[in-house]
Amino acid sequence: MLRIISDSTCDLSPELIRRYHIDIVPLYIELDGREFLDGVNITPDEIYLWSDAHKSTPRTAAIALESTEKLLRSYLDQGDDVLCFSISDSMSTTGNVFRMAVEHLHAQEHIRVFNSQNLSTGIGLQVLEAADMAEHGCSMTDILAHLESIRPRVRASFVVDTLTYLHRGGRCSSVTALLGSTLKLHPMIVVEDGAMKATKKYRGKLSSVVMNYVRDMEPQLLQAKPERVFITHSGCSDEIIDPVKAYLEGLGHFSEILITRAGCTVSSHCGPGTLGVLFIAGE
Repeated sequence: MLRIISDSTCDLSPELIRRYHIDIVPLYIELDGREFLDGVNITPDEIYLWSDAHKSTPRTAAIALESTEKLLRSYLDQGDDVLCFSISDSMSTTGNVFRMAVEHLHAQEHIRVFNSQNLSTGIGLQVLEAADMAEHGCSMTDILAHLESIRPRVRASFVVDTLTYLHRGGRCSSVTALLGSTLKLHPMIVVEDGAMKATKKYRGKLSSVVMNYVRDMEPQLLQAKPERVFITHSGCSDEIIDPVKAYLEGLGHFSEILITRAGCTVSSHCGPGTLGVLFIAGE
């Protein structure tokens, strides 16, 4: 059997994780010298409270080598092959931890590590493509070839309500140049070549900004791979999310519109009020 594993930054909902039998390996969040596991014993809302009180972004750390090895060994002992997905190597050392675990287990023939070159459900889209193929009995070789073909076509972007968290975290250098503006900006952050950069800038209420962002993507959305599209947010209200879902439904293009909330690692860097529409571009 082929097992699918991803680090916790894939931001898949518990329902999707159960439905596709995916194992999640959590990253670490450090607050006041205490370590927490992403999605296990801390929530994004708790992180926001801490971050605002301390005027700082919590430190995040890669998955743990020991527990990763233990999980992988359990599958090897059952005779299974394993495909591991990691957040972009340029954003975290998580992929290297996966690779070190494989080396320690001398399991290169049975375990493969795939650098998603993405984050959040930009990873999740690739995980679900692999899970679909695995359910249909496809080989590791065929799945990896498919992933290589779709990876550059994953469109991951989002708009933020506040620049504060991205600036504190230092993960998106192009945000700094926007801070001097006297107008409240809501930049569109795009993942390209495994890294984040600020592109188009929106102004106004978040509800209007989000809808303008989605409308601007309509030509791409209508050409997207139709199986699924994600609405991923970091704690937006239904008043923000529902019009986006209705708009996507009105396009009549996607078989499945999935709504997920970003986990602790992604939320700690983008802050509350962030929303993205993520999909795979057509060939």
